[in-house]
Amino acid sequence: MIIAINERDMLLQKTNIQKKLIITKQKDITSDTILQEVQDILSKVDSDRARIAENLATKSATASNQFNFDLLETSEIYSIRHIKKIAINYRLRFLDSQYFKGEIPQEALSKIRSLEKKHGLELKGYKILAPSRLFKLKDPDDPILFVPINNDYYYLIHKWGNDLHPFRKAFMWPYKSMGNLLVFILLLSYLLTLIVPHALFSKTSSTAQFLIIYFFMVKSVVAMVVYYAFAKGKNFSPAVWNSRFLKT
Repeated sequence: MIIAINERDMLLQKTNIQKKLIITKQKDITSDTILQEVQDILSKVDSDRARIAENLATKSATASNQFNFDLLETSEIYSIRHIKKIAINYRLRFLDSQYFKGEIPQEALSKIRSLEKKHGLELKGYKILAPSRLFKLKDPDDPILFVPINNDYYYLIHKWGNDLHPFRKAFMWPYKSMGNLLVFILLLSYLLTLIVPHALFSKTSSTAQFLIIYFFMVKSVVAMVVYYAFAKGKNFSPAVWNSRFLKT
């Protein structure tokens, strides 16, 4: 009987208010600590993103970043030769990020922060490959963000926006060289000559008449190209792909 009573007392222990206060206080401290940790993390993230955004908008003399090569994705490493070839073929610019007028998405900043944390460094010397107009006004067409590694190699961090028009390479072909431009002028003049109604000049068509109209078309197209080139300050793609001075 005594044993049963003792067991009942053990099951029905009296409440120690002091202990309850201590437990409640400890819970609050834990909650406050967790809340403070979350606030610190968010504050650190905001601070890092602000720093990264400032680095993107500021000119840097950094020519390379000391990555841990074992942690890099080799598929994202590109030589300056590859970048130059694409820039010329599609008439793009490869310039410092400070000249970029579009908006760099938060996803890109997150990737930069993750890359910095993984490699234990602060990235600088950002470059962006994009259409020329993106370095003049806001436009969402296909920018790609790079950061230098060394020896003219770059690491692709993030691509955003819309893909380029499927015929952009063909449209930009005349801009590659003087030879390409001359071929384009001759072909365009030939097509224009074909659609001109020869009956306007003579009741019978002849080779001589065709050549005269073709010659006239060539002069007209050349005049328009020269005027457009001088008026707009245009230059060939190899001369402007990495230039921040020349118009395009």
